[in-house]
Parts: sequence; structure tokens; C-alpha cells
Amino acid sequence: MAFFDTLKRDMDRFVIPGWRPFARWLRRRLPTGLYTRSLLIVILPMLLLQTVVAAVFMERHWRMVTERLSEGTVRDIAGIIEVIKSYPQDGNYDAITRIADDALNLTVAVEENGQLPPPRPRPFFSILDDILAEQITRQIQMPFWIDTVGDSRLVEIRIKFDDRVLRVFTRRGSTYASNTHIFLVWMVGTAFVLAVISILFLRGQIRPILALAQAAESFGKGQKTEGFSPRGADEIRRAGLAFIQMRERIERQMEQRTAMLAGISHDLRTILTRFKLQLALAGDKPELAGMGQDVDDMQSMLEGYLAFAKGEAEEDFGELRLSELLEKLRYDFSIRGKTMTYEIDGEDEIAVRPNAFTRLLSNLVSNAERYASTLHIDARHSAKWLTLTLDDDGPGIPVEAREDVFKPFYRLDEARNLNASGTGLGLAIARDVARAHGGNVTLADSPRGGLRAVVRIPA
Repeated sequence: MAFFDTLKRDMDRFVIPGWRPFARWLRRRLPTGLYTRSLLIVILPMLLLQTVVAAVFMERHWRMVTERLSEGTVRDIAGIIEVIKSYPQDGNYDAITRIADDALNLTVAVEENGQLPPPRPRPFFSILDDILAEQITRQIQMPFWIDTVGDSRLVEIRIKFDDRVLRVFTRRGSTYASNTHIFLVWMVGTAFVLAVISILFLRGQIRPILALAQAAESFGKGQKTEGFSPRGADEIRRAGLAFIQMRERIERQMEQRTAMLAGISHDLRTILTRFKLQLALAGDKPELAGMGQDVDDMQSMLEGYLAFAKGEAEEDFGELRLSELLEKLRYDFSIRGKTMTYEIDGEDEIAVRPNAFTRLLSNLVSNAERYASTLHIDARHSAKWLTLTLDDDGPGIPVEAREDVFKPFYRLDEARNLNASGTGLGLAIARDVARAHGGNVTLADSPRGGLRAVVRIPA
């Protein structure tokens, strides 16, 4: 056990530090999509297997066949040389030329007082040159010169013996396994067909997953997901069915909550109306002034809570011109003698629920309007996100309370937030609308000294 512990520590010390940078580099360059990764899982092993098979075939089969063919050709040439040296020939070597052509399929010529030309540069892929030179050296053991590239159909071999040079022309197929390309064509063709089949099959399997992801994303943004039905493999169908059931439960719960609150609101409005009637019949008595204010506050809180619970969920998405909305808010801000500026970077038109988004931004601007004298809004509309940054110069909100202020009816201390016009629901409604769009609202410190509110929703 001690040995294995030591070995593991050594591997952690030397192997892992060198592996982790490579793993991070590889992870950054690998595709992230499920479809592309699935293709790599299918195609890479197939390509690796075919590469290994091709390498083994080239090294073993191709080389072995070439050696056998070259060995036979060199053996025939060696026999011709022995015949020329052992038996007298006529001046033109007609007999040996005829025998070589008819029996050995070789074209030969003998040059008296001939010389070998200078060596030719070897080609890049010189397996034939290497094997031929090896066989001539082993079997004939005489000076030689070979040309395997001068004529693509023929191989020329020159052997110098005594004061003569034997020139031999033979077909390339007699010395070289020239049909190997057939194997490579079949292998590449088969790989291509298998890759096409894999692509078509994977597209059919990935498409239901993409449809499910799109439906879930649309539902998360509060958009309608009509037309979605589970398809694909059994596991994907179960996931799609679970999503549909979850969506139906959530929608049913929202409908029940809205209906319940609408009923409560109706009942409470009846009681509040009765209170107002009784106060009106009682006349303008000083001791009843506070009760009237309480009834008005209850009415305002009731309307605000009903709007918060309803959440504008039934509103459809549409186009909203951001500059017109910000200009209207700037005008309302200036009526109270305060300054609001804005800047838009990107497209002016945005795809949102117009009424809900207007309510979101109005609540944030109203919050700044109560406690700050200046406000600047920076709107950036990119291809994926719409980001609005609101910076004011008010007193701000303590860090520890920045999440609590998004809770319904949560108020800070009386000196900061107890206001007759406030219900404690403005920020809660703003975050609820942002999350219904698939985004969020966060708070931070502003460089202007007050509060920074950041709205970020998908574009």
C-alpha cells in the first residue's frame, strides 16, 4: 500500500501538472453542442480505426507484396546476367532479348562499353526504390541504377557488369503492388457512407432534444410554447412529457392563484367601499381623518398586491421602442424638478411584454424619483441580452438589505422608505416581471454615490 501511495503522489506531482494545461486547452477548443459532440463520438473512433487499419495494411501487406514482386523481377534479371556471362551471344543479343520478352515479359538491351548515369534523386515516397535497391544489392551485387519516376507505367533498371551495361524495362505492376488504391478507395468510401448515415441518424435524435430545450427556454421567458409534442427516443419522450406536465401544473397554479386573489380583491373592495360610504356619511370629522387615510392605504396595497400576483402573465410578446419609453419616463421625472438622462447602445426596438416591461422600468424609475435628484439610464441591446443600468445619487440601500427589498411588502426603516405612496411591492413586481422574461434585477453601489439597479433580460 505504501508503494501505491508513493506512486500516486509522484503521478500527481509530475503527470497531472503537465496534463491540466493541455486538458484546459483541449476543453476550450472542443465543441460544446450536443450534436457536434455526438458526431465526434461516432466519427473519431471510426477514423482512428481506419487509420490504424490503413497503417497496418501499408506496412505489412503492401510492403510484403512489393517485396515479393521485386524479388521475382530481380531474380529474372540475375538469371539474364548469368546467361549472358556464361553463354556466348551474337553481336545484337537477339536471342536473349527474345527470351526475356517472351518468357519473362522484360524488355532488355545490352550496351557495350556503357556507363551508369549519375544517381537520380529519390522520390518522397520511395518504398519501391528502397525495396528494389535492397533486392539488387542482395541478389546481384553489382553496380546499378534505377528509375521509378521517369515513366509512370515502366521501371528502368541498369546493371553494370564487366564492360557492359544491361538495360531492363519492366512494367511497374511487375515490381510494385499498384492496386492498393482500390483498398483505400473502398475504405474512404465506406467511411463516407457511414458518416452520412450517422449524421442523418443523429440529426433525427438531436432534433427532439433541441425542440425540448427551446420549449423550456420559451416557457422560462414567459412565452407561449404551443405546438410542442414529445418526439424521439423513449427517454426524450419521457422528458418532454414531464415538461408538459410541469408546465400545466405551473399554469394551473398561476390561474388558481390569480382567480383566488381576484375573488379576495372583490370581497375586500366591497368592504372598503362600505367603509368609505360610512366615512362619507359620518361627515368631515377630525377624528375620522386618520381612518380615511388608512382606508386609502389599504385600497392602494390591495391593488398593488393584485397586480404583483397577476404578474401580467397573460400578455403576449410584442415590439416596444425603448427610446419612446425612456423619453416618457424622463418627462415624468422632470415634472418633479429632477434630472434624468439616458443613453441607448444598439437596436431601439425590443421584443418584450410591453405593459409588463413598462411597469418594471416605471417602478425602478419611481423608486429613484422618490429618493434621488438625478438618474442616468444606460441601455445596451446586444444580439443576446438587453441590459439596462440605472444609476442615481440617492441614499442607496445597505448591502445586507438588497435581497430583502425584493420581498413583497418589505420596507426599510421609516426614515428611508415609509412613504404614503409606497406599498413595498415596487421592487418585487420589477423582479417578478424581469424573471418572467427570463432575466433578473440586481442591486449594487452606483458610481454616482447612490443605488445602481441592473436589469438584464434575453434579447
